[in-house]
Amino acid sequence: MHVQFWGAARTVTGSMHLVRVGDKQVLLDCGLYQGHRKESFNRNRDLPFDGSEIDAVILSHAHVDHCGNLPSLFRRGFRGPIYCTGATRDLATIMLLDSAKIQESDVAYVNRRRLSEGQTPFEPLYVTQDAVETIRLFRSVEFGPLFDVVPGVKCRYHVAGHMLGAASVELQLQDPDGERANLVFSGDIGRPQQPILQDPTMPTGAEFLIMEATYGDRLHPPGGDAKKMLLEVVEKVYRQRGKLIIPAFAVGRTQEIVYRLNSLQAEGKLPPIKVFVDSPMAVDATQVFRSHVECFDEAMVEQLLNDRDQDPLAFKNLYYIRGVEYSKKLNQLDEPCVIISASGMCESGRILHHLKNNIENPRNAILFTGFQAPNTLGRRILDGHKKAKIFGQEYAVKAAVYKLEASSGHADQHELIAWAQQVCKQGKVRKICLVHTEMEAATALKEKFAEAGLPPVVIPDREQVIGIDRLR
Repeated sequence: MHVQFWGAARTVTGSMHLVRVGDKQVLLDCGLYQGHRKESFNRNRDLPFDGSEIDAVILSHAHVDHCGNLPSLFRRGFRGPIYCTGATRDLATIMLLDSAKIQESDVAYVNRRRLSEGQTPFEPLYVTQDAVETIRLFRSVEFGPLFDVVPGVKCRYHVAGHMLGAASVELQLQDPDGERANLVFSGDIGRPQQPILQDPTMPTGAEFLIMEATYGDRLHPPGGDAKKMLLEVVEKVYRQRGKLIIPAFAVGRTQEIVYRLNSLQAEGKLPPIKVFVDSPMAVDATQVFRSHVECFDEAMVEQLLNDRDQDPLAFKNLYYIRGVEYSKKLNQLDEPCVIISASGMCESGRILHHLKNNIENPRNAILFTGFQAPNTLGRRILDGHKKAKIFGQEYAVKAAVYKLEASSGHADQHELIAWAQQVCKQGKVRKICLVHTEMEAATALKEKFAEAGLPPVVIPDREQVIGIDRLR
């Protein structure tokens, strides 16, 4: 038995870990790698194995860096089951359809210019039909029950608290010789007492732990600061009669921002500014949120019951947008407004058009609400680059740039240490592999784990194979 790390190894994106038990191969996540455009496309297209060799996929959650490359796996011959929670199935369905549509439309947009210049046109990574066929392979399983994946592999989902339906994965493994091992894959670990979602629960019995370490080298500001900072930025833009552009993941982060704005509006603090959620996928995802009350924390349920319109994801002056023509009209809107749009790392989708049309106006502002992977457009803007290349053309960054640190959906260093301590206390962990992290963060967390007396830590490189049998 072993694990081979093919994604999110010494980097944050492209989660993909291959577990082998006897002659069976199970993939933990199959996410899109995001970074340099050409490198990303090639890595996402050229999978390191034939899809027909994979017996099953176990999906931790529906973010694109965890599920977004499943259609490429399908194109490479995969036809096995894809296990996930019910909420993840519903969110991943719209995520994959939207991802395919965005890739098709973005490639068509770029190809119009390339063809006019006599250049070879690009091809999309996958198309809508690939996404549809992939969705047919989903098998939903709820939190708690143990279920069979393939012979020798049983699985149980635990609440990760990262986004709606997100799970930590517990695997009970047994090879043909009778050797047993318990593997836990954390998925993305959420934070306690965050809006909307239940707090993370702890897997038990772990012997081999694959754990995310996105923020292994930093601490988040106190949670109450997020709503306060959001209000301050909205008020500033409103006074300047500008536009606030918020790149946000359509699933999870968009709903959290809307939830906070709804609270500010209910408290009478939000200026009379129009708020547009400009993402068809975010509109669909919000509907999915409304249908999965079982994932909500007590505060969200209470607000659902007591809110004036019984909808914490709706308020006066909030508009959800699907149509392209209405989206285009936002760029001609001559009044203060907030535009929330995907993708969260500014790598594709409508957010690129909003940035293109607003980034050079100093009255405007850009508010980042989540992690920005290296070499993405969002990371370059956040790092203070004075120029931004959008659709192949450079624009001066004159809009103010902010980061809403306290809204992170990932546990910080202290929370990661506490999570690992609890999992180790409830199991017999012999080895910890840190993934979904850059080296600086992983190294810092490894040192803290050693100080806390936790088991030995490995920071696996891409392609590295680590044995998980004979741990006793």
